[in-house]
Amino acid sequence: MSEIADIINKARASDRVSVRTIIATIFTDFVELHGDRQFTDDQAIVGGIARFQGQAVTVIGIQKGHNLEENLLTNFGQPSPNGYRKALRLMKQAEKFHRPVITFVNTAGAYPGIEAEERGQGEAIARNLLEMSDLKVPVIAVITGEGGSGGALALAVANKVFMLENAVYSVLSPEGFATILWKDGTRRDEAAELMKMTSDKLFEMDVIDGVISEENLFDNLKNTLSENLTELSKMSEAELTEQRYERFRKF
Repeated sequence: MSEIADIINKARASDRVSVRTIIATIFTDFVELHGDRQFTDDQAIVGGIARFQGQAVTVIGIQKGHNLEENLLTNFGQPSPNGYRKALRLMKQAEKFHRPVITFVNTAGAYPGIEAEERGQGEAIARNLLEMSDLKVPVIAVITGEGGSGGALALAVANKVFMLENAVYSVLSPEGFATILWKDGTRRDEAAELMKMTSDKLFEMDVIDGVISEENLFDNLKNTLSENLTELSKMSEAELTEQRYERFRKF
């Protein structure tokens, strides 16, 4: 197996660390909040208020299941418009109460079903991109597994973006890339090499701000969040929004 194939398989593995495990391990006093106040709750998006090293924060993440039952409940980690609107509701609440926002991303992409389109999937994602770009609080995003397309970016317009070392982040799946370019989805690994979707390549290109080692993962994650929350907390509201704007504008 090639190195790129190994990384993709690890990013997609059913036993990949989940956002609920991360929240339970490195945060305290987590209170989960539900619903988008428009239609329903989406269990592919987990979010609420917690404390990180004593500081109140808002935590939002995309949950995948470890088995078929959990995946059916979370739609295989593919959020619906309701999930993105729930996430945005929690981010705007965080802004109101001056809480930093920390997001964890693991999705192949937003749910592509007809009911999602009927309820405004594209608008929901676009609204998140717009609103996140102007949040007046620090925002940190971590790609924990797959970071696929706009479905991932809708939670990743952040001041700082990090990836776990065996995560991938791209505009579409390598299978989709291969199918479009060569009409042959079996050329996945070749496509993945061209896409430079691994953490080391994206860090080299300055797309992300750092790579988090998966050895002693939770300690490394805590250290990364602590250092960057301290740095970002020293910035004014205007500086935070300007830094975020410049970060994405350079691409």
